[in-house]
Amino acid sequence: MKGDPNRTRLYLIRHGEVEARYHRIFGGRIDMELSALGHEQAHRLAESLAKTHLDALYVSPMIRARQTLAPLARQHRPAAQVSEELREIDFGAWTGLGWDHVTERFGKSPFNWLHHIEHDEIPEAENGTQFRARVEPCLQRILNENTGRQAAIVCHGGVIRMILSILLNLPISKMSCFEIDYASISVVEIAGDRKEIQFLNLTPWQEPL
Repeated sequence: MKGDPNRTRLYLIRHGEVEARYHRIFGGRIDMELSALGHEQAHRLAESLAKTHLDALYVSPMIRARQTLAPLARQHRPAAQVSEELREIDFGAWTGLGWDHVTERFGKSPFNWLHHIEHDEIPEAENGTQFRARVEPCLQRILNENTGRQAAIVCHGGVIRMILSILLNLPISKMSCFEIDYASISVVEIAGDRKEIQFLNLTPWQEPL
């Protein structure tokens, strides 16, 4: 792939596991840190990409994303560009609530959060239109800057799903079909109007199946 002027490859990397107190919590804009396991995942992830040539690195400004990037950035020459647009989605009134609390307080299934985002059903949260309007120009800029190159984006599960939604021209709610684990790598190859998922939710820190 390297040097092919007709193909761009994006590595979409989710941050590692976060502090235990934020598990099964709608964290969104809470600027939490990685857990001990999350740091280990970040190192394993970087090791798995040690022989992969990356022309550019982009990262969310949030602590958990920057901590995940750190081992990877030490292996690659390009300085990472911090992009505010890559912050996790704002869950509004759900922020800081556990999944059970969401059901109790709002009468909605937290498992369908992408549907609720798409249809503007979470009070004070970004809706699907607002979320896309934030992420899409950033994605287009990254693609324009990296035509025929390989770039990595270290960000969040919600942002990765929105990027996939945009690239695949599918509603954000349809991205509930895809699991995006902590410290996972998803790879999309773009050649003109053709988009192809090369890998989805690869977790190099886990034992092989």
